[in-house]
Amino acid sequence: MALHKGRYEVRTAENAAEILEAQRLRWLCFIGKRAMSDMPEAVDADDYDDRCTHVLIRESSGQLIACFRMLTLSGGHEIGDSYSARYYNLSRLREFDGKMVEIGRFCIHPEWHDPDILRLAWGALARHVDQEQVEMLFGCSSFMGTDTQGYEDTFAMLRERHLAPKRWLPRVKAPKVFRFARALRLRKPDPRAAMAGMPPLLRSYLAMGGWVSDHAVVDSQLNTLHVFTGLEIRAIPPARAKLLRAAGA
Repeated sequence: MALHKGRYEVRTAENAAEILEAQRLRWLCFIGKRAMSDMPEAVDADDYDDRCTHVLIRESSGQLIACFRMLTLSGGHEIGDSYSARYYNLSRLREFDGKMVEIGRFCIHPEWHDPDILRLAWGALARHVDQEQVEMLFGCSSFMGTDTQGYEDTFAMLRERHLAPKRWLPRVKAPKVFRFARALRLRKPDPRAAMAGMPPLLRSYLAMGGWVSDHAVVDSQLNTLHVFTGLEIRAIPPARAKLLRAAGA
């Protein structure tokens, strides 16, 4: 994968040093509370890194400004091998008949706020989906912090509009979860507050027809709340799909 757009370049990591760069950026985004220079050896790494393809987005200076990893599964029968399966009971997705890609550890350097970075990432994903004939993207979409306070309208909107179809709905597996579909069943979400609390990556998934689990996992290690997120490629509106392919051209 190699893609150039303006001042940015997207390509896959080619060696251990580049994967280490991604792991350091992940630490800064998910764990780090101080400047990277204060803890130059700190990384976010796990046993999935060796199994994944790592996608890197660099600025023209060479600085790594965003990254994510992809784990390709030949079908739903392999769903138990995914990172997400450690936190969610995904047994219903075993029946999914088609190639799947798990998107994980997506992050953008906290000093970069250009929306083109996210658009470029989706463009690269669109190219990969077309080339590999992928039929579903999935992963864990993260909210900063483990406190649900302040996210009530966001979770209420997820419950009202974006829950997974019952045939794919993940069930609870993690020891600590926020069952928002149950807890907020009577809450009418304020749309503006809901969107303000929505992570950009999750917002993109939902705009394309994605759906989420009915509960959020409390991940104290990464200091996040996350929801399982799925997107069936055939559900993406044609106009949106055209824009994604243009971004990946």
